[in-house]
Amino acid sequence: MLYPSDSAKVEFDKVSREFFNHFKTKVHNFSIELIYKRDTENLKIEVMTKRKIFEKFAEKNPLLKDLDDLMRFDLT
Repeated sequence: MLYPSDSAKVEFDKVSREFFNHFKTKVHNFSIELIYKRDTENLKIEVMTKRKIFEKFAEKNPLLKDLDDLMRFDLT
């Protein structure tokens, strides 16, 4: 099982024991093992700067881009 962060694994551990015990009983296979591995490949941490936030809003409202061109906002 891949998990994105330690906190996600903790939350999964809270419900996994009961779920997998029920699952193993249902399929009559008690030799199923779970192997946990941290999924660092898909975990992307993006720092949201003021410029990125502005660009995100400008995608939704193109007039903001025109306003930025006119006013020359300092979003550094």
